[in-house]
This record gives sequence, C-alpha cells and structure tokens, in this order.
Amino acid sequence: MGRVSSCTELIYWAGEQPIFPMKHALAWEGTLTPRQQKASDELSESTEQGIPHLVYAVCGAGKTEILFQPIHQQLIQGKRICIAAPRVDVILELEPRFRTAFPTTSIEALYGGAELEPGGPAQLILATTHQLYRFREAFDVIFVDEADAFPYTADETLRKAVRKSAKPNAPIHSVTATPSDKLISDIQKTGRISSINRRYHGYPLPIPRYNPLWNYSRHISKGRLPKKLLEWTEQRLLKKEPFLIFFHSIELMQKAEPIFQKIHSSIHAVHASDENRKEHVQELRNKEVPGLLTTTILERGITIENVQVAVVGAEQPIFNKGALIQIGGRVGRSREFPDGDFVLFHHGITYAMDDAKNEFLQLNKGGVPI
Repeated sequence: MGRVSSCTELIYWAGEQPIFPMKHALAWEGTLTPRQQKASDELSESTEQGIPHLVYAVCGAGKTEILFQPIHQQLIQGKRICIAAPRVDVILELEPRFRTAFPTTSIEALYGGAELEPGGPAQLILATTHQLYRFREAFDVIFVDEADAFPYTADETLRKAVRKSAKPNAPIHSVTATPSDKLISDIQKTGRISSINRRYHGYPLPIPRYNPLWNYSRHISKGRLPKKLLEWTEQRLLKKEPFLIFFHSIELMQKAEPIFQKIHSSIHAVHASDENRKEHVQELRNKEVPGLLTTTILERGITIENVQVAVVGAEQPIFNKGALIQIGGRVGRSREFPDGDFVLFHHGITYAMDDAKNEFLQLNKGGVPI
C-alpha cells in the first residue's frame, strides 16, 4: 500500500458483496491418516460453528492436506476463504498445491511482487499477512498458516489486519508445529485444539546431532571453510543429496558464498531481501542446483525431497527452540526419503539446542502436542 499517514484517505467498497459459485471440485486423491482425518473433521466442525481452532501438528504431519476438506465444505456454500501466512515462501509453496487440489476454483496469490490476475475477486485467497491490510470484512473464514512465525507474532498491527479482513463472527484458525504458550492459552479459552505428534508417513522425526565447529566465523572471514563443514558439503555433493545450510547472519553467509562456489559454482545464498530467492528455491526443487545457503527465511514452508540440513552457528540466539524445530522439520518429509542428516555445527551447546532435541525425542515417543 506504500506509505500511509494519519491524513491519508482510505477507501473501501460499500456496495453489494460478490456472489461466488457453489460448485467446486476437490481433485486431491490422497487418503488422510486416522490422525489427519480426526483433525480435519474437528476443524470442519469448528468452522461451521464459527469457533477458532488451532491445528498443532509436527512438521511433516500433512497440515495442508488437513485443510482441504474444511475449505471445500465452505466453498460449496459460496463462502470466501483466505489462507494467510507471515512468510512469502509459505505462500509460494502452497499456491501450486491448492491450484491442483481445487482446479475449478478462482484462486489468487497475493504477496509483494506478485502479478495480479485480471477478472473479478477470487473466492480463495492465498496471501501474506501484510496483504490483509487491503481487505475489510471480506472473508467468511481465515486460516493462518505458520501462525507462530515472525513478524506475525511480533506485530500487533498484522494481527489486527487479519481480524479486520474477516467478516463479523468469522472464525480465524491457526496452523503450526510450534505454537507459543500464549497462542495455546488463547485458543483454549475461546476455541478448540487438534494435535498430531506423528508425521503422515509414520516414520520418526530426525534427531539433531551436534558437531563442534570452533571459530567458524574467523575461518570463513579468512576465506576458508572449516574442515568439518567442507567435508559435510562434499559428502552431499558426492551422494547428490540436495542440502540447505542455515546461517545466523547475512553478512557471514555472504562471506561464505564465494568459498562454497569454489566447490560448486551453482551454490547460492538466499535471504529475505534477495530478489532471486524465489528462482533459486525453485531451482533447488527442480534439482538444477545442489544446495543453498540460507538465513532462517527458509526455516519453514519449504519442502525439498531428500534434503539434508546443516546449521552453522547453532549456538546463536536467533536459533531458538522453535526455529531449530522448524529447520529440522525440513528433513525426512517424504515417504520415499523419511530420514536424513540434521547437523548442528556449533561453538558451544545451548539450552535451545537441547530443548529442541528433547522435543524431537518426546515426539517420537508419542508425547508433547496436547
């Protein structure tokens, strides 16, 4: 919307509301697991009753597929639906999946830099939470995916924008693998919670392994990779396994990028303000590049088959428990490749590292989600 000051006029539509079709195909041919089906049924019931709902499910539980049934039930009633997420990468991941699942439904994806499609208003909107500043009482139900992600949890105006975009009494649902205590508490007061502590394919979550990488910043600043990081990368290249290497700062990652490119020229670094991020991530999906260096921008909302994951500087504060759980959740998501390497290169072990590891262990034993 550009800069908006207190003297700026904001204009909203006060005419007749659009009438949406009630015939919609659901083309997804998969089968939900019993846990997924239970959560989907509970979410459908809450949606019909106008009650907020939290789907608290581990990374790789198949949360997107859980949404298909409740969304389809609303579409065939002529309702308008929004799926919002704090991160652009989540919307880019969801868009092709929803277009495939709902081939006859008018769908529009809204995010910074997106090309708007001609025609009337779409019935199913996929949008970053920032885009919801543009809407006023427009949606009959809103699903906030990755509801615990920055900046949504840190910015009250974003949460107000989501509420403003919903019609009066329209439910606002949350979907995440790492809900905050506050989100759980708020939902318990006003709505319901469905929890899943197992991935859809039934295999256990990858357990992070610790590997000390002393003085890694100094090595990289001098133009060389620490031996363990170099060997890990060369192993991935030898085995032709796609990989993501997470860094705690853009500055350190950009120093490392030319060193990695000496090993393989197609290894790129991506971050929030990178104009080519979308293209580089798609190249990794298409197996056109072997791997990417990244900030926490790719900690969630991205699925790469058989991806291996390393964190450089896992002791840094930005890698809190939730971030490490989400990062580890990139590994082993497919039935064909249900495991993989998740290594935390560190200059000292933190409580966050241990807390994340312990949660993975508890989840594999059937615990944690309420």
